[in-house]
Amino acid sequence: MSKQKSNSGNDAQSSMFKRLSGGLITGAADDDPSGIATYSQVGAKFGYATLWTMCLALPLMIAIQTVSARIGRVTGKGLAQNMQAVYSTWWVRGLIGCLLIANVINLGADIGAMGDALKLLIGGPALAYAVGFALVSLALQVYVPFSKYSPILKLLTLSLFAYVATVFVAHVPWGEALKNTFIPQIQWKAEYAVGIVAILGTTISPYLFCWQAAQEVEEVKTDENDRKPLKSAPAQGPEAMRRINVDTSIGMIFSNLVAFFIILTAAAVLHAHGKTDITSSAEAAAALKPVAGKFAFLLFGFGIIGTGLLALPVLAGSTAYAMAGAWSKPYGLEKTPKQAPFFYGVLIVATLIGAALNLTPIDPIKALFWSAVINGVAAVPMMVVILLLAQNAKIMGKFTVTGWLKWLAWLATLVMGIAAVVMFATWGK
Repeated sequence: MSKQKSNSGNDAQSSMFKRLSGGLITGAADDDPSGIATYSQVGAKFGYATLWTMCLALPLMIAIQTVSARIGRVTGKGLAQNMQAVYSTWWVRGLIGCLLIANVINLGADIGAMGDALKLLIGGPALAYAVGFALVSLALQVYVPFSKYSPILKLLTLSLFAYVATVFVAHVPWGEALKNTFIPQIQWKAEYAVGIVAILGTTISPYLFCWQAAQEVEEVKTDENDRKPLKSAPAQGPEAMRRINVDTSIGMIFSNLVAFFIILTAAAVLHAHGKTDITSSAEAAAALKPVAGKFAFLLFGFGIIGTGLLALPVLAGSTAYAMAGAWSKPYGLEKTPKQAPFFYGVLIVATLIGAALNLTPIDPIKALFWSAVINGVAAVPMMVVILLLAQNAKIMGKFTVTGWLKWLAWLATLVMGIAAVVMFATWGK
């Protein structure tokens, strides 16, 4: 009897893990090496004073990602392909072009950070490691079908627990940290405003919208349970919406919890010891070693590599999905390169250019700044278009987004719009 119960429990856990897909992977990929750098920078510079942003960002992030997922699940098409059906080609391609530039820069920063992290851990040539990581990621995406690759991505999400563990080897004044989490201690100065904008821009990014919608499309095409786009199989709607809500909520909570712990670690270990100027995730890991010890350093360093391996296919894949959709070309990680040459061409070229950026004299910190600027410019119009699509009965049929989800997603768009205005208002200050 106990054995039957045990097996039943294992089946339930297995079923739950299987149900977590697009939302979990998207949320985890949001904490990529360049995101780690941003969270480390604000934690080191401002201490606990930016922790409250995680409470602000979480519901907004859940809303816009849920809407993106629903569009993919209902239509069986990616965001860019749906945009093409409603808006002018030049507008859609211009928007996706901004996404392409920002993602390539982000890819370069993440690939470089992974190489630097491995050099810190074992020594050796960082550039060679960076190129190796890029090639391994490409090989997996090109040669492993999505149905077999998705579980690998899910397992890589476990690497993010390294940042949770790091906190527990550092001394954290929890009273002060929790106070700053729930009662904003706002600093009225330009650099603090820029820090808040950087957090929001890192947390709510256009490539995440495209990836989560695309994952829903992939699972419609490959799912063994005969999933179909909800427009043609509305009876599947209630269960699909419940799954998306749970998957997305868990994924975004996971993402923001990890980001919270990264900021917390940087505040407790680096800011508290006067180390306030961090320029990269690898530098944050190195700075932890003399203050928090070798174990914290190792956790942080291996975490950078694990999250990078998760983020590279999301960044490259979202770029390829968006570009192929905007140019009306076949797309999908379940397809072979011969079936979708444009899609795989974009994926390969974007990754290789990102890797090549590490061979140039381009300052990676300045590159990331421009990536944030481009993302800030692209995020708001893309969010507006996504919400208009989600409320368009011709696109969504009976599954148009309404009620609290619609208004929360519009609030997310408003907040990102304000963030973009603040970014430009504080330019150079």
